[in-house]
Amino acid sequence: MNQLLILMAGGSQQGQGGIMSFLPLIAIVVVFYFFMIRPQMKKAKDQKKYIEALKKGDKILTIGGIYGKIVEVKEDATIIMEVEDGTKMKISKNAVSNDASLALNETKL
Repeated sequence: MNQLLILMAGGSQQGQGGIMSFLPLIAIVVVFYFFMIRPQMKKAKDQKKYIEALKKGDKILTIGGIYGKIVEVKEDATIIMEVEDGTKMKISKNAVSNDASLALNETKL
């Protein structure tokens, strides 16, 4: 009789075991979303907004590490940038990494 009760109890737990085995997987997906995917999406959205708002006179830092000031923003997604010695460079808007004034403040710390 006791063995029958144990077998019956074991059978009902296996039905829940299938659902319970997926909970760790679901938890991992939720953690990845909130700690990895969502922050990167927000950062990409902020970067896109920053690039669209670039205007003449802004100090920028390129992804190549070149500091400069915007002389002209063209309609074909390019920027004419002037570096320290007066040299002008034509770069893509997507090559802009950061606001140079923010980057300079971070390096002084």
